[in-house]
Amino acid sequence: MRKSGFIFILCFTAIITFAQNANRKFIDYQIIDNKLKIRVNDGQYIIQPYSEKIIETTFIPSGQTYDTVSYAVVLDPHGVATELMDNDQSLIFTTPGMTIEIQKTPFKINYFYKNNYLISEKEGYVKTDTTEEIEFNLDESEILYGGGTRVLGMNRRGYRLKLYNRAHYGYTTHSELMNYCLPMMLSSKIYAVHFDNAAIGFMDFDSKGDNTLVYETISGRKTYQVITGDNWPDLLDQYTDLTGKQPLPPRWAFGNFASRFGYHSQKEVEKTVNLFWQDSIPLDAVVIDIYWFGADIQGHMGNLEFLADSFPTPWKMMADFKKKGVKTILVTEPFILTTSNKWDEAVKKKILATDSEGNPYTYDFYFGNTGLIDIFNPEAESWFWDFYKEFTQKGVGGWWGDLGEPEVHPSGLQHVVGSADEVHNVYGHYWAKLIYEGYQRDFPDQRPFILMRSGYSGSQRYGLIPWTGDVDRSWGGLKPQPELSLQMGLQGIAYMHSDLGGFAGGEIFDPELYVRWLQYGVFQPIFRPHAQEHIPAEPVFHDVKTLALAKNAIELRYSLLPYNYTLAFENHQSGIPLMRPLFFEEPQNRKLLEISDTYLWGKNFLVCPVLFKDSSSKVVYFPKNNNWFDFYTGVIYRGGTTQIIQFVEDHIPVFVRGGAFIPMVQPVQSTKYYTTSDLILHYYFDPEVSESSDQLFDDDGITPKTFEKGQYELLTFTGITELKQIKINLDSKTGDHHKAINRKVELIIHNIATEPQKIKVNKTEVPFEWDEGSGRLVIRMDWLAGKNVNIELFF
Repeated sequence: MRKSGFIFILCFTAIITFAQNANRKFIDYQIIDNKLKIRVNDGQYIIQPYSEKIIETTFIPSGQTYDTVSYAVVLDPHGVATELMDNDQSLIFTTPGMTIEIQKTPFKINYFYKNNYLISEKEGYVKTDTTEEIEFNLDESEILYGGGTRVLGMNRRGYRLKLYNRAHYGYTTHSELMNYCLPMMLSSKIYAVHFDNAAIGFMDFDSKGDNTLVYETISGRKTYQVITGDNWPDLLDQYTDLTGKQPLPPRWAFGNFASRFGYHSQKEVEKTVNLFWQDSIPLDAVVIDIYWFGADIQGHMGNLEFLADSFPTPWKMMADFKKKGVKTILVTEPFILTTSNKWDEAVKKKILATDSEGNPYTYDFYFGNTGLIDIFNPEAESWFWDFYKEFTQKGVGGWWGDLGEPEVHPSGLQHVVGSADEVHNVYGHYWAKLIYEGYQRDFPDQRPFILMRSGYSGSQRYGLIPWTGDVDRSWGGLKPQPELSLQMGLQGIAYMHSDLGGFAGGEIFDPELYVRWLQYGVFQPIFRPHAQEHIPAEPVFHDVKTLALAKNAIELRYSLLPYNYTLAFENHQSGIPLMRPLFFEEPQNRKLLEISDTYLWGKNFLVCPVLFKDSSSKVVYFPKNNNWFDFYTGVIYRGGTTQIIQFVEDHIPVFVRGGAFIPMVQPVQSTKYYTTSDLILHYYFDPEVSESSDQLFDDDGITPKTFEKGQYELLTFTGITELKQIKINLDSKTGDHHKAINRKVELIIHNIATEPQKIKVNKTEVPFEWDEGSGRLVIRMDWLAGKNVNIELFF
């Protein structure tokens, strides 16, 4: 709709005094298919809404054509209501949530959400001798996040960061360039700007201190989206609507992994798996690194065949593991060495990236002289998928794609869709896409497990599970791990996790470091110890004390499977990360905006990892909206207070939100044996919480899209506090194609100061156990399939 006249929002112009582009001249505009097209003297703007909270802006310089291909965006932009108001000074383009003010003279674009100013173009598009740039004005008070994996502290303001995926071997407490870059900025004002272009470049987060954000690129699209929300979860919901939601991983992915660099033989792998069983330590997967296809590190990459001398019966080995509930994950790389047994075939079938004359581009890197699979070439994609398909049919349970930045990617190399530098940052993205879509076609009843080091905006929709790279095996390596996962969760990548225990170096085993890293790992997305082999990553090879502490952590991980799997479901539904910064609780509390050493695991856990050697205590802030229970002792800490928490050896400090329900189970040897038929439900009663509610998502853990197919059960737990009475309701909702199960429930209610006079379950009085010293009350009951349970405590 088009209107003429003035609009009250122009009053904001008077208070915004940022620099403007005086050389850009407004000419005219038109609206076509809900897109506002503005002609200026040096090109054309196209502005279109994707939703009431997402606006995309593209600039097409004079002489260039409109590139419509986005590697990131999947949202359909149709159906958004808009209005346009035109007057002598400006155009006002509005959705129900966002407003874009385009000043005509001097030309300038301002973005608002619900009449609150967000950001504006400064110079807007600028072309230099070597790059094309888009410049924006920032408020001087904004804390800036984004840019992918970096170790800089939570606030990225003040840095100019290269957008070029590159591994940083052995990093510790500072790294400006790592394996997963993202062209994205998020602001403490709760909005984001995503630059929708694959080519390499830079993100300048106000490095000159002049309140300027600059996106720099060598070529490609001059397209960006401004994304907004009412709060942080809403912002991430909008962003992952734009770029795609993460599918649910297989449930076994939330179990324990055995992994190292690397197992040299089938005998070594079998010995390791058997030791986990002998020590009754839960295990769900074993990861086999490069020695499966070669006896040495160098010279064999690209063989893509088991080395018969070392792995004489690999398929039988995998079948035997599967019977125990242990999946086998194989590493693959996108490099085909000229010395590998697949080189001639790769050349003949023309699956390799080329030089300018169309010949396979070969070059040296650490593993040998190599070519690179052109993942963008349909013939190469088909060839590579045929390998994955065959090995999956034979028993491989999951895939590890390593070195996928690609680790070495010469600028002169050509892909079918462009030069190396034009598509470098989407190589891993396309690799994940290849495997994910292959599973959709050929294994539609199986969720893929895709572990990869690099990706791009939106890679979460292909089920990519990334890790933080080759971290140093030191306290310096442990310290930035929460920051890395929290940052990537804000950028849609919710499964960023670390090689538990550290990967690189570490000549002397530090049991305290190892145990503290594993204890942190209980409360991060994937529990996968992995390291260079001179110090084992697996707990079964360590001393009795270390083994016992590690086993405690792993068993807790398995006991929390109902809670953790429900976090995965929430992420799949809304994009909310599993690990969440404290400022999700108090977005206006500036003291929390840069904290990463304490975080939320889902909604209900406050986690404080031990990140320094020989440390004995930690200062912890408890978010103000609730009281918090010590998960291990039951001690209650008031919300809004800061306390000194003493460390103990057998766990890191963890606290539970008052009023929360935490569903748990007894640990099992493998998720193959997981069931919620015997449920341990903890309720952290807080008289200051009048009503609270939590959920548990349950399905078969294997089939893709169970929620969409109606193949699930969703349990809801509600607690209501009344005068002299507590009510607890257990509700069950099943999908149209799912059969509910009977459950035995052990309900453990914390913080019951006085013994109830009586307790009724569905109006029938039942026995209970109450301990005056701890305040714990236990009720055991049957929960029949598909029925609701109403529990009443009378005082």
